[in-house]
Amino acid sequence: MNKTELVDAIAKKTKQSKVATAATIKAFMEVATATLKKGESIQLIGFGTFEVRKRAARNGKNPATGEPIQIPASKVAAFKAGQSLKDAVNSKKK
Repeated sequence: MNKTELVDAIAKKTKQSKVATAATIKAFMEVATATLKKGESIQLIGFGTFEVRKRAARNGKNPATGEPIQIPASKVAAFKAGQSLKDAVNSKKK
């Protein structure tokens, strides 16, 4: 599902206009980005948690030359699914 399909599905489910739904989704993405950028997490009970994880520096290999390289430490955005979402994906009734 892409963003356009998501907007259509949510607009239909909530009986809101596609324009209002698109604005809401855009606002969520902006707020989520700003929150994660500050290093904070977003917890949606029953759905999951968006968080920032730290990756340590490590050794790697240049795939083109096979030459060893140093990969610097970094931060990555991550999502951890909540139990209700896990159960829904695995078709468990709750």
